[in-house]
Amino acid sequence: MINERRLRDLFEYLVQIDSVSRQEGVISREIRKILESMGADIFIDDSGRHTGSDTGNLIARFKGNRAAPPLFFNAHMDTVEPGKGIKPQFADGVFVSDGTTVLGADDKSAIAIIIEAMRVIQENDLPHGPIEVVLTTCEEIGLLGASHLDYSLLNAGYGYALDTFDTESIVTSAPAANHFEFTVHGKSAHAGAEPEKGINAIVVAARAIAGLRLGRIDSETTCNIGFIECAGATNIVPETVHIKGEARSHDASMLEKVTREITAVFEETVHNAPERQTNGDLPRLTVSIKNQFPNTFISEDHPVVTIARTAAQNLGRTLVSKKTGGGSDANIFFSKNIVTGVIGTGMRDAHTVRESIRLADMVKTVALVVEIMGVHAGRGEEKAI
Repeated sequence: MINERRLRDLFEYLVQIDSVSRQEGVISREIRKILESMGADIFIDDSGRHTGSDTGNLIARFKGNRAAPPLFFNAHMDTVEPGKGIKPQFADGVFVSDGTTVLGADDKSAIAIIIEAMRVIQENDLPHGPIEVVLTTCEEIGLLGASHLDYSLLNAGYGYALDTFDTESIVTSAPAANHFEFTVHGKSAHAGAEPEKGINAIVVAARAIAGLRLGRIDSETTCNIGFIECAGATNIVPETVHIKGEARSHDASMLEKVTREITAVFEETVHNAPERQTNGDLPRLTVSIKNQFPNTFISEDHPVVTIARTAAQNLGRTLVSKKTGGGSDANIFFSKNIVTGVIGTGMRDAHTVRESIRLADMVKTVALVVEIMGVHAGRGEEKAI
């Protein structure tokens, strides 16, 4: 039933449409044409005015042929850089880029899979309840599209995000994340003539960073510094340095503890800096802490899990529950009381120019999505909707 050539062609077509974060307008319009030709009702929300994207999130509704609650499937339309001018290569059943860009399988493999699954459903008149397809913008830069989605356009209470690599698992637990920004304010001076009159903000920040616990904190918690910026010349004692990072944990109390510890180290380091003895209120610290996304947890007996497992069993496969350290749109959906399992498309080495995906893995996920729709529809009585 699955048309592998059609799936391959659609994926190749989608990845060649540039759609780095905040520039999803062109691909959104192309996807809209495809979904409208399949009979979907299309809605574009106004999230662009909040995210800075040139379009909003795309929501497509397909009527069902069984009496069942609405079910939704999610993917994101944006890619990371370098993501312009992607030239997909296909050999021995594997897609790669030409090595100068990402491939865009994250997450255009998911979009192609969802569309092919709906085509299979329609062409074979397979049972399905109402299906909602939610394609977001700006996922790669902080889940912004999902954060500003117009949730009044959604009717589904649960569903699936296709945004991980493992085709044999369903992500049922993902961490919450706090984003932190510290700005250390020192004092500029001529680095060659009178460095004694300055306070080197980089030196003060380095002392603080050296005092942090970074990387793997425990089995459920991680912490990372990912950005340090200081503009200036080598003959000027740097006055300001900006540091950005994040902490993640499946344990909310541990996340708050680690965040407090990080902040305390910076505060104490700046306050106790030896340079302060002769410079009064300098060095100084500015702090910003924001929750990026909440954690997710799905119990083993929730329909999201049991439906997916039954679907996999029907296909002669096993689907295991999995805990991940990554975040996705699913985290934001959870904050809106929409339970969302994350399933894989087969993408590998995402966010690198080595990104790849096997067509066979995409076909496996199409089959799983089609079967999930059927199992879900089987929970209700036959009725045209």
